[in-house]
Amino acid sequence: MDLTKNYLKIKPSEQSVDYVENKKQFHLFSLLTEQRHPKTWNLSSSIKENTAKGLQMLLSVDEDITLKTRELADNIRLSEQAADAIYRAIKEGRKIYYYGCGSTGRLAKQMESSFWRPFWRKMKKSSLWVKVRDHITGNIEDYLNGEMTGADRALISSLEGFEDLLLIGSLQLLDRGIEKGDVVFCVTEGGEPSSVIGTILKALDQYGELTAEKSEEARRNLYFVYNNPDELLIPFERSRKVIENPAITKLNLTTGPQSITGSTRMQATSSEIFVLGSILEEGLYRFLGNYLSKSELSSIGFSDEITLRERIASFSAVKESVDKTVASLCSLTEAEAETYSKGRFATYLANEALVTVFIDITERSPTFRLFPLDTIKSRSRKSWIQVWAKGKNTGEAWFNFLGRDFRGLEKSFYETPFREKIDDPYLKEVALKSLENAGNDQKELYDLSFTSWNIENRGPSAGDLGVIVCIDNELDEINDPESEFRKFADLFREKGGRVAIISVSEERKVKNSDSFIPDIEVEITLPSFPDPITLRKQIALKMLLNAHSTGVMAILGRIIGNTMTTLNPSNLKLIGRATYLIMSHVNDTIAQKEWIEKYGYHEPITFNEINAVLFDSIDYISGQEAGETAEVPLSIIRILESLKIKDYISWDDTRKILDKQGLENYLTEHNPNLGSGKQ
Repeated sequence: MDLTKNYLKIKPSEQSVDYVENKKQFHLFSLLTEQRHPKTWNLSSSIKENTAKGLQMLLSVDEDITLKTRELADNIRLSEQAADAIYRAIKEGRKIYYYGCGSTGRLAKQMESSFWRPFWRKMKKSSLWVKVRDHITGNIEDYLNGEMTGADRALISSLEGFEDLLLIGSLQLLDRGIEKGDVVFCVTEGGEPSSVIGTILKALDQYGELTAEKSEEARRNLYFVYNNPDELLIPFERSRKVIENPAITKLNLTTGPQSITGSTRMQATSSEIFVLGSILEEGLYRFLGNYLSKSELSSIGFSDEITLRERIASFSAVKESVDKTVASLCSLTEAEAETYSKGRFATYLANEALVTVFIDITERSPTFRLFPLDTIKSRSRKSWIQVWAKGKNTGEAWFNFLGRDFRGLEKSFYETPFREKIDDPYLKEVALKSLENAGNDQKELYDLSFTSWNIENRGPSAGDLGVIVCIDNELDEINDPESEFRKFADLFREKGGRVAIISVSEERKVKNSDSFIPDIEVEITLPSFPDPITLRKQIALKMLLNAHSTGVMAILGRIIGNTMTTLNPSNLKLIGRATYLIMSHVNDTIAQKEWIEKYGYHEPITFNEINAVLFDSIDYISGQEAGETAEVPLSIIRILESLKIKDYISWDDTRKILDKQGLENYLTEHNPNLGSGKQ
C-alpha cells in the first residue's frame, strides 16, 4: 500500500519529484562520512546513564585522526609539496587562499583569523621584525584569505542555496582577487560540495589550456582536501572532475564515519584543520629560517629539530591530553545541559580562543536545530547560547574576532550572474533570497561586544552559565579585577549565575590563595611542543568543545543513538541526509519482531515516499510558529503512527505526540533495540 497516497494523503510536491528524479548527484548517503560509527552507536542512551561514558565514546572516535596522521607522517610527499607552496607564496608575495563551506568554511576562517593574522601581528611587535620586514610584503597579514561559501555572514548561519552552486565558488574566487600563481586550498569534509568544487575548477581554469608545463605549475599551487574514499566519490560527476584531474593535487584525509552520523564538524574537519595547520606552520618556518637564527626562531615558537613529519605526528599527544579532561568536562557538560533544561542561557567569553569558541557555538544551531544567534532586533533572547568578545562596540568586537573588518558579498557583483547563470528555478530563487542577507550590513545585526548594551539586553540572570575560555597566560587575567575576564565572572556571580573556566596551556597553573575560584574548571594541559601559531592548543580546544556540545545535546534528547535527528535540511545534501535518517529509523523500527507482532508486517518504506513526507513537513513547519521543531522527528513519528493505526494522522496531531513524548522515548517504546547498542 502506498503510504503517502493512502494513509498520509500526501501528493509529492514538485520539489520532491525534482529532488528524487533530477538531484541524484546529491543523494550522498553512500559516503563513508554519512555512516554510523560503531563506537558511538548507542550514545544517546549511554550518556544519560553515565556522562563520563558518553564523553569517552565521543572522544574515542578521534583515535581515527591519530591513525590518519600517523599514515600521513609515513607518506609525507604531498604535505611537503604543500608546505613548499606556502613557503614560495610568502617569499614571492603571492596570495594564499583557503575556501570551504559550512564546517570547512569556518576552518578557512580559522586558518586566517586564529593562525595567520595573530602570528604576523606578534611578529610585527617583535624585535625580530627588522630582520624580516625587508624580505616580505608590508601588509603580509592580508596575503592569506580564509573564505567560506557566503563570506563572513555565513559564519553565523548558513545561507540557503549557496552551497549547491558551482557558480558562487568561482565568483568568490574572482571577488577576492585570487589569480594564477596564487596558492589555493579548497577544503571539503565530504569531497562533493558544489561551491568548493566550483572554486577549484575556476582556479584551474585561470591556467588556460593545460600544457605539460602549465599542468605542473597548477598542480604545485592547487589543492583539493577531502575526507572520503575516492571510489565512493567517483560516481558523482562534480567530484570526479576534480579527483581525476592530474593538474590538481589531492589531499585525501579520510578518517571514517563521524562520531555523530554525518556531523563532519567532528573528525573530518578536525583532521583537516590539524594537517593544514601543520603545513602552514612548516611553510612559515621554512621562510623565516632564511633570516633568523636558531635561538631567534625558538623565541617565536619554532624549533629547527622539528620536521613536518613530526608536526603532523604530534596529534596523538594532543588527543591524549584532551582525553584526560573527561572527569572535569563531565561537570561542565552536565551543568550546561541543566542550564538549558531549566530554560536558562549560557554565554561564552574568549579572546585568543574566540574563533574556535564561536565556531562551536554557531555550528550547534544547524546541527541540533537550535535558534540561531539573536540579532540586535530581537525583542527577547531566544538563542540558548551566545558568545562575547573584547571590544568597545560592534565593529571593534568583529575586528578582534576576524583580525580585519567584516567582509560580506556585494550584491552588485553577484546578482546578475545569479539571475543569468543559475538554471534551476528553485536554486535561483533561494540563492537570490540569501544574497539579500549576505552583505556587509549584516555585521550590524550581531553585536558580540562585552559592553553595556549586551549586558542590559542579553546579560545574565539567576541560573545562567558563564564560560570563560583562555589560552596560555590569559588565565592569569582572571585574577585582575580590571580585566574583562574578571568583570565577566563577577557579573555572573552578582546575578546568581555559575562561572566555568576552560583553559589550554602547556603547563598546569599553580593557584595562590587570592586566585579566583570558578564553580567549574576544565584544564587541558598539553605536553611541551613548539606551537608558534597555537595550532595544537586550538585543535585541543576544538575537540573538547565538539565532545562537550554534542554531549549536552545528547543529554537533552537532540540525538537518537548517534544520529542527529534534529538537523536542519537547508541544502540539497542535507535534504538527502534527512531523508536517509527518516528512512533508516522508520524501516529499522517496522522490521522489529515486537512491531510486527503488534501492528503487522509492512514492506520497507522507499526513499521516494520518505522524501515526499520530508518536503511536506518542511512546508508544514515553514507555515507554523514551529520554533525548534524539526522535520526529521516529526516525519518519523507521523509515518510510524499512520502505519500503527493504518489510517491518516495530521501534522498537528503528530506534533502533539512529539511534544509530549520526544522522539527518543517514542522510538525506544516501539524499537527496544534502539538503546541496546545492537547494530
